[in-house]
Amino acid sequence: MKLGVICDGISRDLGHALHVMDEFGLEYAELQFVGDKEVGDHSAREIAAMKTLLEDHGRPVSCLSRHIFAGMTTANRPGDALHVKHMDALKRVIEMAHTLGSPLVRIMTSKKEQILWGAGGAEKWNVAHGAWDSLPPLIAPAVNLARAEGLRLVVETGNGTMVNSNYTARKLIDDLDAKDTLQVLWDPANNCWCHELAYPDGYETLRGGYLGHVHIKDVKVDTPRATLEVRQMGQGQLGPLFQPIADALRADAYEGVISLESVYHPGNGDFEAGFRSCVGMFKEVFA
Repeated sequence: MKLGVICDGISRDLGHALHVMDEFGLEYAELQFVGDKEVGDHSAREIAAMKTLLEDHGRPVSCLSRHIFAGMTTANRPGDALHVKHMDALKRVIEMAHTLGSPLVRIMTSKKEQILWGAGGAEKWNVAHGAWDSLPPLIAPAVNLARAEGLRLVVETGNGTMVNSNYTARKLIDDLDAKDTLQVLWDPANNCWCHELAYPDGYETLRGGYLGHVHIKDVKVDTPRATLEVRQMGQGQLGPLFQPIADALRADAYEGVISLESVYHPGNGDFEAGFRSCVGMFKEVFA
């Protein structure tokens, strides 16, 4: 399968990150932060320098991952100041994607309301009325822009966002009738927070063309204590599920990229050391 890494999980120095990718034979570069800037904030000269580095190393870009729409709330509406700010950033990222040859651009969703639907009384007393209905109109202009630009968007299953499970990701795509342009960036570790079992439940939800990109990391969540611990790959609650996920992706001839999200460190803040402790298992399971 196609393996890569989110480069700033190794280093924000793209040249160094690419050398480490060469060392471990990871082919696809996912860009999020390069230097002191998030993708979409770089100058044309800086993007040209990135393109040269990527080409020199023979590393195609899998996805440009800016936090588009993150931080918005149910109070935001299409065309308000914050929405315009995010749409302007998306336009810059799409332009960068064309230059670097990235087929995908990541988006996020607005802040999470916990209970979106209910019955038996919950629909009156517990549901955040209108919360979900506020989301598709915020995302629709991004889908229309990407469709016009000939690129695909992937919406990440994120911590603390309205789309925090494969179920809600698929529902958003269906509500927008946008499967031609919008797919799921599945981060099964993020989905642990809402207790969506990654396999088989989460995976089965994405069958039928919804899956566009994958992030892999391992975690241990304690939702009642509002605590999240990133763990070395194989040492968290996803450890027993990585192999079944990989087997299912192979069986279904998944054509997208699987990115190692290197956000683990061994207690000393050294994320490159964390990457080096996880990449062996990542390749063993998913290669």
